[in-house]
Amino acid sequence: METILRVRNLKKSYGRIYALKGIDFDVKEGEIFALIGPNGAGKTTTLRIIATLLSPDEGSVELAGYDVKREPEKIREMISYLPEEAGAYKNLTGIDYLKFMANFYARNDREVEEFVRRGEGIADLGERLKDKVGTYSKGMVRKLLLARALMIKPTLAILDEPTSGLDVINSLEVREIIRNFVREGVSVLLSSHNMLEIEFLSDRVAIIDSGVILETGTPQELKDKYSSRNLEEVFRRIVG
Repeated sequence: METILRVRNLKKSYGRIYALKGIDFDVKEGEIFALIGPNGAGKTTTLRIIATLLSPDEGSVELAGYDVKREPEKIREMISYLPEEAGAYKNLTGIDYLKFMANFYARNDREVEEFVRRGEGIADLGERLKDKVGTYSKGMVRKLLLARALMIKPTLAILDEPTSGLDVINSLEVREIIRNFVREGVSVLLSSHNMLEIEFLSDRVAIIDSGVILETGTPQELKDKYSSRNLEEVFRRIVG
């Protein structure tokens, strides 16, 4: 598979605090790559740099050959970013929210319709899309936000805690949506504290702590290497 995202020697500090100390990883086309670690490990900083929301101090990020520092506009055309704290406009209906967001990416009315139609299918909220977002449950809002992130078929979808706060059923549905969409060629950079989710979804995993990537591999490779039954045990052995 072709490498779609290439991160090299990425460094970022906030004053005297070094959030990233020179990390390297690749994401391949049609792959779900997970970046996991404890709170304060550097995960969100990494995602925000790739999403062009932060500028790195050193190092490089290339998406499909475009550099995040020199060509941020091109990068923004190819990504969608769903942060953990994302929300939707409560006074809009679900369908109007999808239309509103589609207009930021579509080149014409026909493409707006195409994106919205795809978003309706991803959200799978049926007639509730005609209701205001303020009446939705947390699970429904998260599905709507995921639909917004995926309906444009980005080159790379950056998903930070995609099932945060959801119950088991809604979490399973969101994971299935992500897994099914990757089959259409979208690459995903994922961060989550839910190790079951990571193990279910991810093709490869990088474990980061204190701004350094400590291990990278498939879930099975990491479990074999650390003689562990699951990723939670691997995580505990590496991070301590």
